[in-house]
Amino acid sequence: MHVVLHQPEIPQNAGNVGRTCVALNAKLWLVRPLGFRLDAKHLRRAGMDYWQHLDWEVVDDWAELRRKLDGVRTWFVETGGRTVWEAELSAEDAFVFGSEGRGLPASIVDPAMCVSLPMPGPVRSLNLASTVNTVAYEAFRQSAGRA
Repeated sequence: MHVVLHQPEIPQNAGNVGRTCVALNAKLWLVRPLGFRLDAKHLRRAGMDYWQHLDWEVVDDWAELRRKLDGVRTWFVETGGRTVWEAELSAEDAFVFGSEGRGLPASIVDPAMCVSLPMPGPVRSLNLASTVNTVAYEAFRQSAGRA
């Protein structure tokens, strides 16, 4: 599984997402620019002291990521559209999440590959780390059921 954070802004969210990736043996991709530094001091402060167990990579832009994930089915997690429970997900897929403040730029999103979490209540978005966790575990659950 590939978890992609496109221009993440909050280090604690990235830390929580990294923990989920370690738990699922998923690779974490961070697409620049980042809203935080990746040196050891800042990683520890954000709760990322277990990153020695994480398979992760930083790329400079969307085009570089697309080259590196060539051939990997890619889902865009956005509000609206079909839910993750209506899509056939796989632990081999890539899941792209937008920044906390801006979401995903429309220029990179394939509308046919969008999935979301239902939000029947009066909120416009969920916490990034919580969303990643839910989507990643749903892909894992679906894959385990097909194995």
